[in-house]
Amino acid sequence: MKIITRDIPPRAAWTLEQAGIHPLLARLYAARGVVARDELDDGLARLLPPSDLKGAQEAAVLLADAIAAQRRLCIVADYDCDGATACAVGVRGLRLLGARHVDYLVPDRVADGYGLTPAIARRVKETGAELLITVDNGIASVEGVAAANALGLQVLVTDHHLPGPQLPDAAVIVNPNQPGCSFESKSIAGVGVMFYVLLALRAELRSRGAFDAASQPKLDALLPLVALGTVADVVKLDPNNRRLVAQGLKRIRAGALPCGLAALFSAAGRKSQAATTFDFGFALGPRINAAGRLADMRLGIECLLTDDAARGAELAATLDGINRERQGLEGEMREQALQIAEALFDEGEEPPAALCVFDPDFHEGVVGIVASRLKDRFHRPTFVFAASQAPGREHELKGSGRSIPGFHLRDALDLVAKRHPGVLLRFGGHAMAAGCTIAEEHLDNFEQALATVAQEWLDAATLMRRLHTDGPLAPEYRRPDLVDTLHEQVWGQGFAPPVFSEEMDVLSQRLVGERHLALKLRHQGQPVDGMWFGRTEPLPARARIAYRLEADEWQGARRVRFLIEGMESA
Repeated sequence: MKIITRDIPPRAAWTLEQAGIHPLLARLYAARGVVARDELDDGLARLLPPSDLKGAQEAAVLLADAIAAQRRLCIVADYDCDGATACAVGVRGLRLLGARHVDYLVPDRVADGYGLTPAIARRVKETGAELLITVDNGIASVEGVAAANALGLQVLVTDHHLPGPQLPDAAVIVNPNQPGCSFESKSIAGVGVMFYVLLALRAELRSRGAFDAASQPKLDALLPLVALGTVADVVKLDPNNRRLVAQGLKRIRAGALPCGLAALFSAAGRKSQAATTFDFGFALGPRINAAGRLADMRLGIECLLTDDAARGAELAATLDGINRERQGLEGEMREQALQIAEALFDEGEEPPAALCVFDPDFHEGVVGIVASRLKDRFHRPTFVFAASQAPGREHELKGSGRSIPGFHLRDALDLVAKRHPGVLLRFGGHAMAAGCTIAEEHLDNFEQALATVAQEWLDAATLMRRLHTDGPLAPEYRRPDLVDTLHEQVWGQGFAPPVFSEEMDVLSQRLVGERHLALKLRHQGQPVDGMWFGRTEPLPARARIAYRLEADEWQGARRVRFLIEGMESA
């Protein structure tokens, strides 16, 4: 591992500090590209306008006409947290804006696979719907949209994924990544796209005289769900996404959140009054995702939709139980996958340029999480495959991949598909995460093809694990109140949470629970407790250590503890 200190432009840091930003925050923000205080303005007025989002105005007209005619609407959602929150935002928002008949449908991960398929289109038609709305999917559903059209359904696609070579023949497409869209926030999540469609719809209804500016429905009540889906989908937190998340956090901390979301905080043992992006990414998001992985994502969506506190608590408890089951299953699969991966190379050797792991007993609902764990362990692009459980597709393998910086996973799959026609039955995704389906007989072909691309694209510098940090922490900033201030900020993908680094003496170390190292460190001349989760190998007497800050409570007093992220020998 190589620990790299971020460059901190001194002029930007000075400008922010002079504008009243705390010196430590000014340094952190400057290192992340912020040059002026107004970039940190998270007011709703600073959001990008819906008029910039291609298709949003056309979608608003389509939906306004449907509401006026009291047509039946059906949302087709994805089965992850972004899809669930996008669905809940769509249902709640459309009802707020006057739609009387709004239903939703979520494909089954095992039986249906991803996205709008012809079979899903038929099921939507059977509900009596006349307008089908996709959220967080649909841009690649060429056949599904064609089937819906043939059934007499109008289709509105709202998505944020990268389009393929052919766009679906939908009535309207709203996607910032479609050709010709000038919307600056290309990283907006699926839930954000749906929220923007609702903003455009409200403006259209206002222009039609449905209400005036003073009496119009308050869509800001949806922002807690927008914030959760945005962080949970690990999209880049560009300035617009940070504003959406900040606005959602403000409302949650003030107690203005759906009762099901409040119940999820309680089930996770977190306090909504002190909500952070970490809660979204590591507590609430996984509990909702667990429903789509192992059970039925309708449980997650209903939890976000209910206005009955008792029902919300019941659903949150169910989701918590499913998540515990997921954690157990993941742990077993992770150990098994680790053994398979380690068998691919001899001890002391470097791992292959890309890893592919399969076992007939793997559960397809957890392959993505396991791929992420292996990617973190070996710092290699990784695919984990499981046998499909869908009827009639028992000989297919469903794979989920995770990548490292510098290796665009979806582009790699695209190249594999071009070089080896027929190996990939289906694929899609992003730079850092992608999925694919292959015939089991083609597993070796896929593994070799992906390894070839990885060998061509990855060099030694890219294959070296890098940990970007914010340099040393001044001892006067080692305070619980300042740790709280740091945690209150909006951090995430593309706007990394603070990690500090410097040389320290290791005064003592001991194993805790056989899997973690508890440390006593000397930081700037003073002893500080540290914890390295998942590390069992002892540290040298002095090392350059990268760490995050945590404020914990010990014997009634709050203190700062270092959570270790990495190390270089001094």
